[in-house]
Amino acid sequence: MSLALCMAGFAAPAAHADTPHPQGDEIAHTVQDGDTLEGLARAYLDAPRQWPLLQARNKVANPRRLQPGSVVWIPVRLQPAESATVEFVHGTVTAQGPAGDARTAVVQGGKLEEGTALQVGPDAFVAVKLADGTVVRVQAHSELQLRQLRRRGRAGSVQSVLEMRSGAVESSVPPSAEPFRRFELRTPLAVTSVRGTHFSVAMTDTGSTAASVLNGSVAVQPRQGDTPTAQPDPSAPTALLSPGQGLAVAADGTVGAPRALLPAPDTSAVPTTLGDAGLLAINVPPLAGAARYEAQVARDADFTQVVRHGRFTDGQLRWKALEDGRYYLSVRALDDAGIPGVPAVLPFAVKTRPVPPLYQSPAPGAVVARGAAELRCTQVPGARWFRVQVAASTATAAGERAWSQPVLDEQRLTECRLPIAGLPAGEYLWRVASLLELPGGQADQGPFAPPQPFTVAERPATLSAQSLQAQDGDTSVHLHWPAQPGQRFRLQLAAATDPAFDAVTLDTVLDAPQWTGSDLPAGEYLVRIQVLDPTGLGSDFSPARQIRVGSGIRTGAGLPVSTSSGQPLARP
Repeated sequence: MSLALCMAGFAAPAAHADTPHPQGDEIAHTVQDGDTLEGLARAYLDAPRQWPLLQARNKVANPRRLQPGSVVWIPVRLQPAESATVEFVHGTVTAQGPAGDARTAVVQGGKLEEGTALQVGPDAFVAVKLADGTVVRVQAHSELQLRQLRRRGRAGSVQSVLEMRSGAVESSVPPSAEPFRRFELRTPLAVTSVRGTHFSVAMTDTGSTAASVLNGSVAVQPRQGDTPTAQPDPSAPTALLSPGQGLAVAADGTVGAPRALLPAPDTSAVPTTLGDAGLLAINVPPLAGAARYEAQVARDADFTQVVRHGRFTDGQLRWKALEDGRYYLSVRALDDAGIPGVPAVLPFAVKTRPVPPLYQSPAPGAVVARGAAELRCTQVPGARWFRVQVAASTATAAGERAWSQPVLDEQRLTECRLPIAGLPAGEYLWRVASLLELPGGQADQGPFAPPQPFTVAERPATLSAQSLQAQDGDTSVHLHWPAQPGQRFRLQLAAATDPAFDAVTLDTVLDAPQWTGSDLPAGEYLVRIQVLDPTGLGSDFSPARQIRVGSGIRTGAGLPVSTSSGQPLARP
């Protein structure tokens, strides 16, 4: 059994004993007193002179005397044709014309004719605007055919019928004073016919169909048969979906009862600016009753320019990284029937450039001696300055170390290093950011790297002069960086003279967010890192950072020997 979802107030035409059956795509007109075939041709078709075509189709003996209550079938192919416009396209979206010709790529601003079949690939999206202003947003892994794009008469209302074969579609149908405007979205199990409504329809992997209504009213009726021309059964009971309700239709045609949509997820903890250059990672807390989550990222608040879309088993949303800019997030929970809930919409910004340096020393959680320690991180090619902040570490209720007001904030360091000789003993966090120089000398700061802890402790007793020994051969380097649980990393090392990494010195996969390079020849190197997420996504390689492996002089205890100005003492 199929069913129809119809706008409240719309009903199927009255049945009549002598009514012929529909043939193909046709509109059923219930005859009223005074109707003639010429008048119907004027109302439905391009011109009144086409009335003989209606007479031939319906086998009417007298075109001026029609029996009230009977049905006259209006072939849609006789109505004036309209077209649709591609508002936005992202990823691989192809179209096949009504003649079954070869598929072509869909381009923004292009026209789509009646009968065109759209195929939306993985990680893709297309928004289509119909002639009446209706916007249809077709999600990834979807197939949709523009079955009918017609007009009721030469200057009448738009008549649009779309057929979804797989995937998910969201539609925004603007209010209209046109009493006969028609918009239908069909699936193998359901037909949605609405006016002034924001709703979504999705087909699940199990063959069921789920409808969700945010604005407007939608009535649900079984259909008489499951062919494309099947009409709603006027004798069957009608279920009304009010705003904030949804309904699921099982694969066997069983119509579920209307139910309230799940509320919007809590996005209050989502940062307004995200700075991870490897992945777009957003977390929302679990919502009671949620079986899965559906999320979109768009460039506009109307979500007609979607650039990321996905369904997730929990509230940890993960995508490939985005370019810097302003975006909008929409996330909603799906219940056990697959019905999408109320979306939470949040504006946010992506700011990943310039990338922050990688931490070099001290190691995370390391203890450094008060009075002689310094913070060091990698250089970032193209960065003009570096900003290093240090804050006292405070404990949260969960026992974690939280960032507080900075006690050191050096904003324009030409090298990514900061002496901390003046810090008293205690627990601290530090973080770093890169800055570009804009025209006019202004600075463009990138995101801070996540804070990293260290502890300052009192130095042991000063060693005697006789215990100091000059030791060169400082041929190792240590790197640390932030990470999400379960992530792995691919690290590549190249000479500083090889920014394209054409001759890679080292290419290795790491299980932890740290690397120690030993026995490296003295010199300058470039290092870049790719994030390998547990989901199977791999980020692009990070922009290269510059590291230096030297042959400095160290004490017998392994501490660097510095000049009076605090610079490491190098071998002559």
